[in-house]
Amino acid sequence: MKRRNLMLGGVFVTAITVLGVGQAVLDAAQRRAVQAPRFEVDPMWPKPLPNHWILGSTIGVGIDSRDHVFIIHRGDSTLNQRTEAGSAANPPLGECCAAAPPILEFDPEGNLVKGWGGPGEGYEWPESNHGITIDDKDNVWIGGNGRADSHILKFTHDGKFLMQIGTPKQAVNSSATDHFGRVAKIAFDPKANEAFVADGYGNKRVAVIDMTTGAIKRFWGAYGNAPKDTSMGPYSPDAPLAPQFRNPVHCAEPSNDGLVYVCDRPNDRIQVFRKNGQFVKEQRIAPLTRGDGSVWDIAFSRDPQQRYIYLADGRNEKVYVMDRQSLEILTSFGDGGRQPGQFFAVHSIATDSRGNIYTTETYEGKRVQKFVYKGLGAVTKQNQGVVWPSRR
Repeated sequence: MKRRNLMLGGVFVTAITVLGVGQAVLDAAQRRAVQAPRFEVDPMWPKPLPNHWILGSTIGVGIDSRDHVFIIHRGDSTLNQRTEAGSAANPPLGECCAAAPPILEFDPEGNLVKGWGGPGEGYEWPESNHGITIDDKDNVWIGGNGRADSHILKFTHDGKFLMQIGTPKQAVNSSATDHFGRVAKIAFDPKANEAFVADGYGNKRVAVIDMTTGAIKRFWGAYGNAPKDTSMGPYSPDAPLAPQFRNPVHCAEPSNDGLVYVCDRPNDRIQVFRKNGQFVKEQRIAPLTRGDGSVWDIAFSRDPQQRYIYLADGRNEKVYVMDRQSLEILTSFGDGGRQPGQFFAVHSIATDSRGNIYTTETYEGKRVQKFVYKGLGAVTKQNQGVVWPSRR
């Protein structure tokens, strides 16, 4: 009897100990959790393309007023005819495959609506197209980061040419008022009728233009300084903070409350300005990142306050979820790889009216992905990894 009581006592003590350890682990996990937007990848979006079409390096994404998703990719210039685009070879190597038109429009369900783009009458298509954004009138704007790309193109929603801003084949000059220097991306402030140009791969500035005329109204460099074109050499995490942007200046996104968030990509930082170019603050992101850098593109959450920033990091293969006011990283998701929810050079990012996120991948990534908004909830402060759909 005494032995039995001793055994029961030992079991009871062990159980209490296990419960205590379990509660401690649970408490620690709760302390690591934060409230933030939650997402799941939709592995079935978009639907397969027709005509044996495939994508090249997919370099931009934009959303129109109906939540239709526009992407732009580089097609033939980034596809290998021997291994990828055999039907485009001369003579054809087989039935499959060929580059899709440069610009594709998908509906919210992932159906292809239309494809268009490429050289045409009255304008010069970029040597290397880069970025696509849709303005408040559903017009489509693109830039280009090829050596000869010192201009911007504007089209209607269905691809009719409207305007070419700037002249191609101009020299890099961050003080120029009649052309650009390899534009990465354009964003809009419709109330002011202004477009903000991340200018970009040659120049080292943000340029603000009139959306109607295309005239350059003002521009600035890092910290609101006058931009300079001198090379600062490769980024080093141990060096003092750079007084100028490095190439590429990859995004310049105006917010509803009068600020502009600039992707200083290879300097691993977001810089925030007022719309007149006055510097406000900055935040370094993964500052040990070298090479391509960590700050590739940003999109805002679609609530009126734009409470969150979603930041694409194509070198570290993840999307950060950040508090827009404090610039604190709340959580992140993603990992390197080719399965749904993983990334290979996640390059561009956009949100639709329902809060869903769309990303594109450059280099050998060559795809667009959709991440479905699942509401606010508790998420781990560390990287969540692949946000695969939960089983129902």
